[in-house]
Amino acid sequence: MYGAILGDIAGSRFEFSRPKNFDWRTVDLFGGMSTFTDDTVLTVATKYAILKGVPYARAYGKFGRKYSWVGYGTMFKNWLNAHSEKGYNSYGNGSAMRVSFIGQYFDTLEEVEEQARISSLCTHNHVQGQKAAMATAAAVFMARTGASKKEIAGYLRKEYGYTVRKPLMFYRPFGKFDVTAMGTMPLAIRCFLESEDWESCIRNVFSVKCDTDTVACIAGGMADAYYGGTGLEEEALLRRFLIKPDDHGVFDTFLYDWATKSDVAFPEKMKQEIEN
Repeated sequence: MYGAILGDIAGSRFEFSRPKNFDWRTVDLFGGMSTFTDDTVLTVATKYAILKGVPYARAYGKFGRKYSWVGYGTMFKNWLNAHSEKGYNSYGNGSAMRVSFIGQYFDTLEEVEEQARISSLCTHNHVQGQKAAMATAAAVFMARTGASKKEIAGYLRKEYGYTVRKPLMFYRPFGKFDVTAMGTMPLAIRCFLESEDWESCIRNVFSVKCDTDTVACIAGGMADAYYGGTGLEEEALLRRFLIKPDDHGVFDTFLYDWATKSDVAFPEKMKQEIEN
């Protein structure tokens, strides 16, 4: 999960523009313009829902309204403002960027996929939105439980139809900003498959013009699970980027506290609350 959050933060400053002479191989992973976005907020909200035992929709609403300035799409903003808990048929990549903790937390692939599906329904209930969430969580689960990259790629192709044989060198000349699940998932998976560690995965994302923060969040979560961490000073980076002063100048630790909170036993009542 930390790999997803730090991927979001690393990718945030290159989402819409890149400096002159940008070199994805050597540019600093984090800079003065790096910040957490909606990807981080909703990733932590997913963890909150699971550990607190509340429906995903309620957690997304709570976190979304608390951190209202972090770059949500128009449809999600409308969902927040309406205090809705019903899906709006989105096939955007938002359902996939927030599910890394699901892949990390649950004990079986079946549970992971079902919880990811449920998490998508309150917003991204289009079949493509559901599929992206389920595939991302499944990849994280498989990566953390010892599956090879070949096995992960084969499963995602067979079960979800994500064909990821095209190398990144063929993505780079034609990269574009694409927030759909269909456009995001193959690229994110490929960035992970061509990586050697977490950092190289994020640099792979930098190498293609895309929805950089979200692709890095999705791919970074997979890489974190596969390589057993990011190789960075994670706690220090999370403190640096997640603890910010509020409107009154008081440092807000809520997001950091939930991002780093230890896992607790999964409340049985949560399944009933979500399903109801």
